[in-house]
Amino acid sequence: MKEIRVLSESERNWAMFCHLSTFSSFIIPFGGIIGPLIFWSTKKNESVFIDRNGKSALNFQLSILLYTIICIPLMFIIIGFVLWAALLVIEFVCVIIASIKAAQGEDYKYPICIPFIQ
Repeated sequence: MKEIRVLSESERNWAMFCHLSTFSSFIIPFGGIIGPLIFWSTKKNESVFIDRNGKSALNFQLSILLYTIICIPLMFIIIGFVLWAALLVIEFVCVIIASIKAAQGEDYKYPICIPFIQ
């Protein structure tokens, strides 16, 4: 039988900040990767929930970085601009949804995410 564990408010907040810290990329270069990495590495050993959410946020940001790199050469044939704009919208919406889910104590599986960190 699976044991049900109630998450503390602190765990839910840390998990939420793992996702929200990705918006630091608008201020700091590579902040979208550095932010979640800091939050995740600080608390990953204290909570499985924080560990899962931190890995999820990092994997998504690494995936977004890869897709952005792929869009750059495609910008020479215009389609890259459209793909990059769509990527930004997907990133923004998914990070908001993931943050809300983490604050509620739920897991969120990002779409188009490559699991770099297991």
